[in-house]
Amino acid sequence: MKPTRLAAAGLITTLLGSLVAAAPANAAPDTASATSTSSTNCTTDPATPKRQFRAMWISSVVNIDWPSKASQTSPDRVAAQQAEYRELLDLAERLNHNAVVVQVRPTADALWPSPYEPWSEYLTGTRGQDPGWDPLAFLVDESHKRNLEFHAWFNPYRVSMPAPGGAGADLNLLAPDHPARQHPDWTFAYPPAGVAGSRLYYNPGIPEVREFVQTAMMDAVSRYDVDGVHFDDYFYPYPSGSYQVPDDATFAAHNRGFTDRADWRRDNINLLIQEMNGKIKAAKPRVKFGVSPFGIWRNQTADPLGSDTTGSQSYDIISADTRKWVKQEWIDYVVPQLYWYIGQYPAADYARLVPWWAETVRGTRVQLYIGQADYKSGDPAYGPFWQNPRELSDHLTLNRSYPEVQGNVHFSAVQVRANRLGATDIYAAEHYSRPALVPAMTHLPAKPLLFPVVTRAARQADGVRLTWRQPADGVGPLGTATSYAIYRFDGTTLPGRCGTADAAHLVDTVRATPGGAQSWVDTSAVPGKRYTYQVTALDRSANESPASPPAFVLR
Repeated sequence: MKPTRLAAAGLITTLLGSLVAAAPANAAPDTASATSTSSTNCTTDPATPKRQFRAMWISSVVNIDWPSKASQTSPDRVAAQQAEYRELLDLAERLNHNAVVVQVRPTADALWPSPYEPWSEYLTGTRGQDPGWDPLAFLVDESHKRNLEFHAWFNPYRVSMPAPGGAGADLNLLAPDHPARQHPDWTFAYPPAGVAGSRLYYNPGIPEVREFVQTAMMDAVSRYDVDGVHFDDYFYPYPSGSYQVPDDATFAAHNRGFTDRADWRRDNINLLIQEMNGKIKAAKPRVKFGVSPFGIWRNQTADPLGSDTTGSQSYDIISADTRKWVKQEWIDYVVPQLYWYIGQYPAADYARLVPWWAETVRGTRVQLYIGQADYKSGDPAYGPFWQNPRELSDHLTLNRSYPEVQGNVHFSAVQVRANRLGATDIYAAEHYSRPALVPAMTHLPAKPLLFPVVTRAARQADGVRLTWRQPADGVGPLGTATSYAIYRFDGTTLPGRCGTADAAHLVDTVRATPGGAQSWVDTSAVPGKRYTYQVTALDRSANESPASPPAFVLR
């Protein structure tokens, strides 16, 4: 054993021993709750889960969420766009979210200085124009400062949006150096050029295209400190009328022995998912890969394995065999877009689809989060059921009946902020009242973490300041703390393991700062009230250390 490992092992033994005598001699606990009961035997409150993925989609395409269209003409565009993003992060923090899913490649372009694709028009209003800064670096850094996971959202094959706002089917309207202009044979227009809504797509059936889009996306994964890679539901285009995808020549040239074109198309997308997962894990094993598919895989009438629904099927209409991706564990998480209400809607009842997806992920290591349609809440265009201010909260309540559901992603940020009918306030109060840790993924790389040691807990003018250190951080066989969770208990007590089994006492999570000493101020502490604090360390995959010995504030 190397000397560093011996030193770390000795430190582990010493610190574990300190648990026995953790409480200061002058602090008499209020209760005798210091038990060694495993957290798996603890009674927890489903309204305050310790772990739950909570995020909102931040869409850049056509300036839906960020940056705003108005920011492009601001006297100081960069400052305006940065301020807009910080405001969205403020919203995420108020709602006790722990992640953001940000669209960084909306139309075969880039929100970073990519050597493969042009700058996105949604930054400046001009396709290919250099914005003069690196938005992706800023987005990741600002998110991490708030201890929010950053999931980089890519659209693999969409090249343009319809005219008049987008380039439509006209290659000449793309940025001058756009790869699609250099390789027009890589693209097709759908619906056909001249038809309303026509736009350009990269052809998923061409092997060079599949390799290129992966290379373009992996550039961001390799160069930036992202926590996840996220695809939405755009693979083959959604059908438009009776128009067919124009891939006769591609099928003839690249069918790989398939005789059924529908199976071949699905295999094209399967290869994209499988290969992308492999490349992500080879480059950065800790980076998660997730997909947010259309909410129906197949209906039972078409396949006995399907759901009790009658709506459109992603398996057939966009060649996305989402169930296979889960069963093969080619993805780490899935976020089906269940954008329907509960009850009286046989085409796609939310209450029928949640159990189907729960059953689909059961027995796999793929985590299930649900995509929520905040954009429908309070909008008369979507019918009377969405005029119920409790509809979204009822969705989250139903999710509790299925332990496989480990979180939600809300579409989209400006709709969450709009809070129509007060729906955001309702679900936030009933389901996001406390912070939550991101669900851990046990198959991702991890090393054990020692518990933090609180060196000081003292009142000051603005609250209680805690100071702590992380012993042997990243030394030898030990992991590195990326963030910390802070738990607070009323009175002076020995909380025991059940005290941190849910989020009832979780007051905050904070990002680790460079250097040894970590510090945080509890601004919500009531003056003169006694408290007990514990701190835990978390690694990049949200694996949690044992809790620190308790620290007491007596006055």
